[in-house]
Amino acid sequence: MWGMLPTFFCSTPSPRRCVKDELEGVVIQGLDAVGYDLVELRRGGTKSRLLIEVRIDKRDGSAVSVDDCARASRAVEALLDGGSMVPERYELQVSSPGDRAVRTPAEWRRFVGRWANILAPEFGGRFEAKISAVEGSDDAMTVVVHDEKGKEKRIPLAAVKEARLAFHL
Repeated sequence: MWGMLPTFFCSTPSPRRCVKDELEGVVIQGLDAVGYDLVELRRGGTKSRLLIEVRIDKRDGSAVSVDDCARASRAVEALLDGGSMVPERYELQVSSPGDRAVRTPAEWRRFVGRWANILAPEFGGRFEAKISAVEGSDDAMTVVVHDEKGKEKRIPLAAVKEARLAFHL
């Protein structure tokens, strides 16, 4: 019994997560400098050729153009090139968000007036509706939506499992 030492467990963030956080910080800094928001960041590719996929959105809510993607790409590349965060050979792909996910309270507020495909099992499953209003504080937020027939639903944000902007005529 005397030879056994106590065991201690220390929780430290994985180095891989720190690298991703650092990369995300640099990408956000580059996009912020030219007026875009980061929607999604993915790392992939191979050891010899890293692939960085960046999805951006315009702050005014208008559509992202090819010129916007090129401008954002140049801003991010300027921060990545010559640094030690990414290998010398990497590929950066910048694109529009496509069917953009709606996740945060700020995003729900931003997209009032837009149509969304919403998954809320306790409130009818998956359905499409127009985001009409957002009520309450971030930790107790309710989303007010109207379906195609104008029927209103009030859904606590905590009950929304998934939401994506929808193209609706």
